[in-house]
Amino acid sequence: MQVALRVGAFAAGGVATVVALGQARPPLLADDDQLHPAQYPWSHRGPLSAFDAASIRRGYQVYKNVCASCHSMNRVAFRNLVGVAFTESEVKEMAEEIEVEDGPNDEGEMFTRPGRLADHFPAPYPNAEAARYANNGALPPDLSLITKARHGGADYVFALLTGYREPPAGVHVREGLYYNPYFPGQQIAMARALYDDGVEYDDGTPATTSQMAKDVATFLSWAAEPEHDQRKLMGVQWMATLTVLAGLMLFMKRFKWSLYKTRRIEFRDV
Repeated sequence: MQVALRVGAFAAGGVATVVALGQARPPLLADDDQLHPAQYPWSHRGPLSAFDAASIRRGYQVYKNVCASCHSMNRVAFRNLVGVAFTESEVKEMAEEIEVEDGPNDEGEMFTRPGRLADHFPAPYPNAEAARYANNGALPPDLSLITKARHGGADYVFALLTGYREPPAGVHVREGLYYNPYFPGQQIAMARALYDDGVEYDDGTPATTSQMAKDVATFLSWAAEPEHDQRKLMGVQWMATLTVLAGLMLFMKRFKWSLYKTRRIEFRDV
């Protein structure tokens, strides 16, 4: 299957972006069983680019209202959101909305308390068996490192969330599965989750399907690599420091060798 163009509200604010899939992805091979995602112009993809904080904030809203009902993020704590896309007071309020089992207390009994900044995102199911039972045998993957665990990363997540369509003629989809050409095998147990106006963004951004997919993919990319911006900043600082040191070393070398480089040696007959 060849897809010529994909039009999506990829930039924040619903600006439409057109990506030529025929040029952005490698050619399909005869043994491929899925469509390769395009390489989208993510705001954090450049060597000196950082994550879009507003997109991370919107992406968290999508995850909380749509994805969190099935998918866990066991490696992410509420405190990780502080200073990234939310203030400390906002994150405290979000954490206090959940009930966390803690203990034992002085009497040896477990008790529940409001969530704290140090608590991790709550899991939708108590264990893997309960998750499989609730999803007809399919186990929803943890999304903490999903962009690292899937080839294509954020490109794959965005393409998968926006790639649901009717199967082509001659393709039989088993009961309980859905056709998605970007999923290995092209049949996935997860139903389409994103629809236009599925969430209401705090900043008023139109919640189109592609906008929500873009935002949640950005949020998941940040969750998998929260040190991304700091790592790039440290790289710039190190490069600047090494450049200054190289200049000082060059000056010192020229200063030390100036006596030998500028001296004149004459040979005279005695």
